[in-house]
Amino acid sequence: MEFNLQKTDRNARAGILKLSHGEVPTPIFMPVGTQASVKALDFSDLLALQAPIILANTYHLYLRPNDEIIKELGGLHEFSRFPHNFLTDSGGFQAFSLNSNVKICEDGILFKSHIDGSSHFFSPQKVLDIQYNLNSDIMMILDDLVGLPASKERIMESINRTTKWAQSAINYHNYKKQVALENGIALTNNIFAIVQGGTDKEFREASARDLTNLADFDGYAIGGLAVGEPNEQMYETLDFTTPLLPQNKPRYLMGVGTPRDIVEGIARGIDMFDCVMPTRNARNGTIFTHFGKLSIKSPRFKLDTQPLDSKCHCYTCANHSRAYLHHLFRAGEISYFRLASIHNLHYYLDLVRDAREAILQGEFTRFYQDFMREQGIA
Repeated sequence: MEFNLQKTDRNARAGILKLSHGEVPTPIFMPVGTQASVKALDFSDLLALQAPIILANTYHLYLRPNDEIIKELGGLHEFSRFPHNFLTDSGGFQAFSLNSNVKICEDGILFKSHIDGSSHFFSPQKVLDIQYNLNSDIMMILDDLVGLPASKERIMESINRTTKWAQSAINYHNYKKQVALENGIALTNNIFAIVQGGTDKEFREASARDLTNLADFDGYAIGGLAVGEPNEQMYETLDFTTPLLPQNKPRYLMGVGTPRDIVEGIARGIDMFDCVMPTRNARNGTIFTHFGKLSIKSPRFKLDTQPLDSKCHCYTCANHSRAYLHHLFRAGEISYFRLASIHNLHYYLDLVRDAREAILQGEFTRFYQDFMREQGIA
């Protein structure tokens, strides 16, 4: 993996991330394909959207169809036929979101399957083994994610456990690389550490320091945000956390978020984002536009012949009206999910592409101000 930082504009960064399945211009938004599939879309849609990387879910693919099956079928790329890059998460978020079925131990996470109730144990090494089988381009290490608000004792426990698991993960990854090299094979999987610490500056500094001193990871993620804290606290946390991470490594803000969150993250030096919001909200009737959100289920769109967004050039906006999308949603037509998801993802991907171009031109401040004004935030 190579990460070439091309230009900075204040804290905002434009770069190129070179992975084994193609280059990824940053900043980038990664559509979420939990089951190796972005809901309601096929990969011709994603190729048309020019998505260079998507996110798949280690926990869910381990349970169904199982990572061993995916390995036998050629890994995620052959299995899904998506030719570009995959990032796979570690299962740490599922331990957080499915906590009624989870027990966190010192050596990993014990959980019961949400499918059949069977018991499984994720250690730092097991999580990597699953991701090697998936053959993802970027693999996230196992971390201990804490919802907010949380006690200082629980956050400190999370930091210490995440660092311990990171040490186990990087040692194991280096061992696997050495074994592969001895067999004439070069592993193309890259490993990212995850900084925890809630919204506390001292804790974030401790986590970032421990992880960056621990080993030379391929990239660094900021986890444990957008889990209950106010937005302004999240932005303040990014203000003091992002500068603690290496300049020459990609920075990934996990599971975030709204268009404003993404622009605020870019302004603070974040390179990579993912979130289910554009596709999930599309399916529920919420459309993102250059001028804010609209609810397509509203009766006011019944006779509206305009496209969803007058500034958008996606397939949906080029071919269909708000009235038609309103009708499809009200009628429960499956085609609505696809058309709305195409639009929302196009909007998100265009947003990061426009931000990138503004950084390269030294005009990110203007871009930021224009975005806030159009969204009615400024």
